[in-house]
Amino acid sequence: MKKLIKFLKPYTVAVVAVIVFVFAQSISELYLPTLMSDIVDIGIVNGDIKYIIKIGGIMLIVAAGGTIFTILASFLSSRVAAGFGRDLRNQVFSKVESFSIEEFEKIGTSSLITRTTNDITQIQQVVFMILRMMISAPLMCIGGIIMAVSRDAELSLVIVIVIPIIASLIFLIAKKGVPLFKVMQTKIDKLNLILREELTGIRVIRAFNRSEHEKERFNKANLDLTKTASKAFKIMVSLMPLMMLLLNLTTISIIWFGGLRIDSGRMQVGDLMAFIQYVMQIMFSLFMLSMMFVMIPRASVSTNRINQVLEMETNIKDPKQPKKNTGKKGLVEFKNVSFSYPGAERPVLNNLSFCAQSGKVTAIIGGTGSGKSTVINLIPRFYDIDSGSILINGIDIREMSQKELRSKIGFVPQKAVLFSGTIADNIRYGKENATVDEIQHAVDIAQATDFIINMKDGFDYQISQGGTNISGGQKQRLSIARALVRKPEIYLFDDSFSALDFKTDAKLRIALKKEIKDSTVIIVAQRVSTIMDADQILVLDEGEIVGIGKHKELLNTCKVYREIVSSQLSEEELA
Repeated sequence: MKKLIKFLKPYTVAVVAVIVFVFAQSISELYLPTLMSDIVDIGIVNGDIKYIIKIGGIMLIVAAGGTIFTILASFLSSRVAAGFGRDLRNQVFSKVESFSIEEFEKIGTSSLITRTTNDITQIQQVVFMILRMMISAPLMCIGGIIMAVSRDAELSLVIVIVIPIIASLIFLIAKKGVPLFKVMQTKIDKLNLILREELTGIRVIRAFNRSEHEKERFNKANLDLTKTASKAFKIMVSLMPLMMLLLNLTTISIIWFGGLRIDSGRMQVGDLMAFIQYVMQIMFSLFMLSMMFVMIPRASVSTNRINQVLEMETNIKDPKQPKKNTGKKGLVEFKNVSFSYPGAERPVLNNLSFCAQSGKVTAIIGGTGSGKSTVINLIPRFYDIDSGSILINGIDIREMSQKELRSKIGFVPQKAVLFSGTIADNIRYGKENATVDEIQHAVDIAQATDFIINMKDGFDYQISQGGTNISGGQKQRLSIARALVRKPEIYLFDDSFSALDFKTDAKLRIALKKEIKDSTVIIVAQRVSTIMDADQILVLDEGEIVGIGKHKELLNTCKVYREIVSSQLSEEELA
């Protein structure tokens, strides 16, 4: 909770102003019944028109002042709540950006989306309600009790009986509602997860004719959430009619007993009218508090979920004193590296050692699950290794800042990821201040010029979310161009040529060879033809290097490599 409260510090002046305005509003509302009582008991009873006009004028001024204070308090409260929500969303997003892949997988993408949107909205609404109601309700309740007792102490016994009943009612309903709201937020996460899977996997769903199955799966999760929400809201909503019933019964009791007191001459009509008004104010203040108890349980669940994100410690941290480059450029070394994914029974990589030098191409090949992509993902420090060390330019990557480390790398993932925006925007993602000439040069090398110039708007063509309006090969080439425009020390290609035809693949590799002659290149590939010309080829099998060398050497010395090659190339091509 302390982490959330700190977001209100910039709005301290506004919060104080809201408190002042709410206090002034409450005073004006408490003063109005007294004025009305005086008009009835003095002005109307005595037929004093001047007194009625005088006190009536004061009532109008007090009412107008209360209205102005109410508007100002509502305006400032909404500004504070909206600003609080904005700052909290920024903080959560910044925190999530610092997470390693492990933390992402621990919470889940769908849950992070729900927490950043739905949960923060719940908290934002409660902040507004607290500023408007949590301050005014106690003031009105306490002030109303004092004023009611001052009018008639004996009749105030009705209030003494009613308040404990209302308090018990609020407590019991809140106690039953809180656990349901906690379950409800978890079920929103599940619904969000299913919806996200269905939207991103729509092609697969249609290809396998599983639309009806997915509808049933979504309806089941939706109905599950609806049942829980319905149960929770039924409990909470029952509070309001019960409160209104108590309010009406209390009013009837006051009129009954008040009438008896007027009949006996122990109370004035104006005092009874004022007393009823004060009791109404007390009851409505308790009614407002009951509304808070409807919203606070759900917001408390959301608060815990947001705190879980803000307080989560990331496993991958920058060192306190990062080491600087020793003068080498692009040298990548693996020394006895072992790694296993969180929760895995066995390591993915075992005692891996190799060196990738600047100006040379290092290729990695192996069977499915041999650990090829894992090697690539360890270099930018998406995960931390279990043992050994990974050095770049002679410095352990754990002793470098993540920003500096990743600034040296041009990464092309196995699955091409593009963002909504123009083609030029997506390429500039690699280098923010890239010139038109630099973009054009990168596109030429990536063999993407032909399809770009044939598009309606060329480089200004709008890419849809996820790049769904272009082909897989086009996405891959733009992804490669994005890495090339950066001109980094180290290029990492994680099976980045698989979506390209052989002709485009060959052209791209020829152009690439000239461009990256001063950089270190590490390529993960399935195609032997892509890596035949590499300066060194690493052959992985079950997380271990079973062969290292050039193509011809490995054909003679490495059985695993020979099997891979023979499965892809004919006897003539092998010869």
